Amino acid sequence: MNQIDLNQIWDCLMIGAGPTALASAVYTAREDIKTLVLEKNVVGGLAAITEKVDNYPGFAVGVSGLELAEQLQKQAERFGAVIEYNQVVDLKKVNHLFEVLTADDQIYRSRSVLIATGSQWKQLQIEGEDEYYGRGIHNCATCDGAFYRGKKLVVVGGGNSAAQESLFLTKFASHIDILIRKSDFKASPVLVKKVINHPKIQVHFLTKPLKFLGQQKLQKVEVDKRGIIEQIETDGVFVFIGLKPVTDFLQNLKVNLDEAGFILTNNNFQTNIDGLFCAGDVRSGATMQIASAVGEGASTALAIRYYLEKAE
Repeated sequence: MNQIDLNQIWDCLMIGAGPTALASAVYTAREDIKTLVLEKNVVGGLAAITEKVDNYPGFAVGVSGLELAEQLQKQAERFGAVIEYNQVVDLKKVNHLFEVLTADDQIYRSRSVLIATGSQWKQLQIEGEDEYYGRGIHNCATCDGAFYRGKKLVVVGGGNSAAQESLFLTKFASHIDILIRKSDFKASPVLVKKVINHPKIQVHFLTKPLKFLGQQKLQKVEVDKRGIIEQIETDGVFVFIGLKPVTDFLQNLKVNLDEAGFILTNNNFQTNIDGLFCAGDVRSGATMQIASAVGEGASTALAIRYYLEKAE
């Protein structure tokens, strides 16, 4: 952990150290904008725990999520960005400065703030989920679907995301079992029709996953299907039961959110609070892809530079 002077006023403080913030920090720090990045868990966010990223431009044979995160971190630090492990619990604006309170009761002050905390996939919270996450259990068909060419898959969820991603996965998988806890889809009728009629897809209604089973790798999903316990063999599972934005620390700042709780911004990635920016998966309308998250981070850095220059 860096020894930071708490009396220092930063030009930009970034909350979260995923690809969005790290890319943004590369740009801001390189232009001598004093940049502090606060991260509560792992630098790289969800990307860091992805076994392999196969669709990030510039890596012909793919790259591990951890390696990509480490390279972004080193690049940001090379230009002078400071990365500190600390959890943000509150954010306020006092006069023209933001005050960021952390879990250890430290207060950091900054002229601008970038929220890049991302979002968390809602979990099933059943046995085996943590053990096989990223090694058989996934949340991104675009990122990981291609690893399952000719394989059997299970998709959990009954909304638009589950339907859309299942159809996408048929490009690779030989068979897909969709598990839906309720008696019908919540997806749009057009998608439902495509899913129901697809020869590679079998839909299981009133089916609740109970646990994930396997030896060294995921092999089966135990389910409660209409009151009967069964096991479905599979090579991988994709869970699409919704996303939760990480915004708990905004309780004392009236930031505009959409209906799902994601942060609303204008075209320059600024929120309704002057000097408060947002980019990446916590932003309303984000595409939830690493490449676009990095692009948003770079674009936001330019907007932050313009804001700081104007404020001088």
